[in-house]
Amino acid sequence: MIRVDSHHHFWVYSEKEYGWISPQMQILRRDFVPKDLLRETQATHIDYVVSVQARQEMKETEFLLDQAKDNPWIRGVVGWVPLADPKIGTILEGLRGQSKLKGVRHVVQDEPDERFLDRDDFNAGVKLLKEFDWTYDVLIFGRQLPMAIRFVDRHPEQRFVLDHIAKPVIQSGGVDKQWEKDFRELAKRPHVACKFSALMTEVRDPNWTVEMLRPYWDVALDAFGADRLMFGSDWPVCLLRATYADWVATVSMFAAELNRDEEAKFWGGNANRAYKLGIQ
Repeated sequence: MIRVDSHHHFWVYSEKEYGWISPQMQILRRDFVPKDLLRETQATHIDYVVSVQARQEMKETEFLLDQAKDNPWIRGVVGWVPLADPKIGTILEGLRGQSKLKGVRHVVQDEPDERFLDRDDFNAGVKLLKEFDWTYDVLIFGRQLPMAIRFVDRHPEQRFVLDHIAKPVIQSGGVDKQWEKDFRELAKRPHVACKFSALMTEVRDPNWTVEMLRPYWDVALDAFGADRLMFGSDWPVCLLRATYADWVATVSMFAAELNRDEEAKFWGGNANRAYKLGIQ
């Protein structure tokens, strides 16, 4: 069974370049490069990874592609491009030859405009992605799910991957019911897949437990099914609340309820298909 981490980041840290890493995130304020991740993946039997953008600049995409070129176990890159730029067609054309570029993402969760995904200029850029056979990763908070539903409905032929099950507010006392309602509605769209990735960073309680996260696994699996749910670590961001091995072990407990075919899809097959990684 091939195992793919569908979501992680690299960076060479500087406070200017990564302003979203606050002083309270001290553990993240250093370099995280391929050799660091390789130690984690080898120890947890993860075979391949997909590298995802962590800053909104074209040089971020170039940086990740350079890492992928030098490390064959990095099978894909989800980069950043200025999708709302009037010249986006030319920009995308310049990236056409990058075989490891598998998708793009925008950090919508931090946009002050609560209707950002409704913008016509942004959607004009997204409309071009299917020509290049690239996915679009949807990064939002749970409260932004209604906007995301409208967004994906505008692009029925585009492949989408929802990051981090839309970052629900997780706390003891039960599942966020509004998140669940909107999440299940989004999952009805067959052109959307979903990453079950590093949910402990969304826990508001001082400590997180497996039992606290299990209901979110149950909802995600029921809504998206074994054919559209995939594993992701969100390393190194996950280090805010747990080690890489801790997260793999937690997800392994949940995934143990799947049959062999479902497990193979969740751990690798679905990411391979969604991002067209070409893993045999």
